Amino acid sequence: MTHHVEVASAAAPASAPAFPIPTNCFAETVTEVKHYTDRLFKFRITRPASFRFRSGEFVMIGLPNAERPVFRAYSIASPSWDEEVEFFSIKVPNGPLTEHLQKIKVGDTVLMRKKPTGTLVNDALIPGKRLYMFSTGTGIAPFASLIRDPETYEKFDQVILTHTCREVAELKYGEELVEACKTDPLIGEFAAEKLIHYTSVTREPFPRTGRITDLMTSGKLFEDLGVPKINPEEDRGMICGSMDMLNDTKAVLESFGLEEGSNARPSTFVVERAFVD
Repeated sequence: MTHHVEVASAAAPASAPAFPIPTNCFAETVTEVKHYTDRLFKFRITRPASFRFRSGEFVMIGLPNAERPVFRAYSIASPSWDEEVEFFSIKVPNGPLTEHLQKIKVGDTVLMRKKPTGTLVNDALIPGKRLYMFSTGTGIAPFASLIRDPETYEKFDQVILTHTCREVAELKYGEELVEACKTDPLIGEFAAEKLIHYTSVTREPFPRTGRITDLMTSGKLFEDLGVPKINPEEDRGMICGSMDMLNDTKAVLESFGLEEGSNARPSTFVVERAFVD
């Protein structure tokens, strides 16, 4: 699998937006684009000096290609301390936004609304021993932010990132990410000791196959990790993926005795509902 990467050079010309920028938006410049498969890509944009967010939150993004641009919710994949803002996106052939977004190049302009929000934040969970991050596909994005944040490691003894995809190639972004975490000057020491990356694939041969819910209910997940079955005394969960995956994983966590929390009422697990179709 070849990965095509573009990184900004000093001379990269910023293409001037043809339409006026909405007042509640930042207009930022693309600094890097990397395509992983024909369905997945990541990109990074400049970060406005005034833009503040908590690791795990999402923001609305769009393109300056219409009088009334289409905006979609995107988890911020970079941690709150990063100097740029990173996103991990799916490519939808006729998607009102992704059809155009997948063609962006270094130097192009991306619109980003000024107010981030979301439930997949450390503050929405009560303290515990282990944090499970359950993700499918691009649902790994908010966890890409959280596993790069020192606060996550301060709060938990173990951080278990599960990532289930259809095909092996779709795991690449997460694999690169975890590898980079373990050598990162800021969090490398914590990540090397506490971060566990648990991958599975549903449509191709792979050492671990199957949906994460099946791996949990069968007990294989806990067996593989050498940890006790999820329990409300020690374990906390975060879930991000498709609507079916959210509902199914939520049901499994509730069967283990965990309760859904929110920013207003922290509890033992949280769900990201921003991307539900």
